[in-house]
Amino acid sequence: MDRRFFISASGLALAAASPLAWADEDKKKYRSSSERHSRTPSPTPAPAPGAAKSRVIVIGGGMAGATVAKYLRLWGDGVAVTLVERNSSYVSNIMSSMVLTGQRTMSSLTYSYGKLLSAYGVTVVQGDVTEIDPVGVKVKLANGTILAADRIVMAPGIEFDAVPGLGSSSAMPHAWQAGAQTTLLAQQLANMPDGATMVLTIPRAPFRCPPGPYERACLIGDWLKIRKPKSKLFVLDANPAMLVEADNFTKAFAMHGITYVPNAEILSVDPATKSLNTTMGNFSNNGVVNLIPGQRAGKLITVAGLNNATKLVGDSAFRFAGVNQLSYASTVPGADKVHIIGDASATPQPKAGHIANQEAKVCADAIVRAFAGLQPDQAPVTNSACYSTITMTQASWLTAVYQYNPATAAMVAASASYGASVGWNSDHFEDMNTWFKALMADSFA
Repeated sequence: MDRRFFISASGLALAAASPLAWADEDKKKYRSSSERHSRTPSPTPAPAPGAAKSRVIVIGGGMAGATVAKYLRLWGDGVAVTLVERNSSYVSNIMSSMVLTGQRTMSSLTYSYGKLLSAYGVTVVQGDVTEIDPVGVKVKLANGTILAADRIVMAPGIEFDAVPGLGSSSAMPHAWQAGAQTTLLAQQLANMPDGATMVLTIPRAPFRCPPGPYERACLIGDWLKIRKPKSKLFVLDANPAMLVEADNFTKAFAMHGITYVPNAEILSVDPATKSLNTTMGNFSNNGVVNLIPGQRAGKLITVAGLNNATKLVGDSAFRFAGVNQLSYASTVPGADKVHIIGDASATPQPKAGHIANQEAKVCADAIVRAFAGLQPDQAPVTNSACYSTITMTQASWLTAVYQYNPATAAMVAASASYGASVGWNSDHFEDMNTWFKALMADSFA
């Protein structure tokens, strides 16, 4: 089965030119799933009417979960897919920083699961998974229901580390999962007195969306110049330097008057005074603190004993799930029928919505091949693309293609494919909206 739905070798130069290459290429390649299947006969006969179907349970309806559910139905020749998600809809983390500046509403980032049901036949169950049996391939819901399948795909996203001193206080929202905290942080910014200091913190990598905190800082910095011109923004980064787009972000921080402090890891906080104790000193009595904690795989990964990868220096626990990067099957012995995609998995690819969409397709393809008695594609390719809002009307972009390296058994960035914009402009801002619409449509519509 030939599902080279990613960027072909001939498209690498195009990918380096702009992330829109992904949107343009995918619109062509996804145009007709039935046409693709007609060109590539199934290696096994299609199930007869009434015959038992292969069954897949997908846990989590974010970018990864929704995409894998959709493409399992498109490519699976009768595979029955059940998506279990605790929420009735999905709110995109991508573009959510624009809610903070009043440029977007939460409703504009909200996507329903209706199309997955009506257009693709995915069974959607709203509920919480409390237990997983990797060997028996079963899941238990909070209401006691037990679901069984032939494969499980887990896409639970992330959990946040506890911050010493913060407790259950909402005084320093992270707003790193779009929702109530996003609205709260927007309100705090709107109500902050002009002249008060804002602090944004960045945890040690790996974390969701590497450019995201720097992008958010630029966007807020531009907003502050208009709405709170006497206020100052400090960025406290636990990492020794900016992780991505260092040239663009360094210039943008200078343009916005943002003070950047590297190696500033949070040791403790005081919500009452909105003060932070860090490895680079104390930052006290701030007006607004956007505290983004360290991150690890969603709790369900730990509950199932699948967090067997990515241990930070000085950390007593593993953070993410090790996976076979050809299929995203767990590397925990006996759990090879459980696949883990998106932010919860441990790969060299960035934790981001676009990559979650790409990983989901590799995983879906590998599962369909497994049901047909075949091995996974031995040379998968994925594309990571994103835009960063540098001002409220201008953006930069970054893209890279990842290829499977048999020597390291991992996806690695192809050096010739790496591309980033030189500076930022309004055209890239418009392209960002086109890219976002194409990506969300591919996952949810």
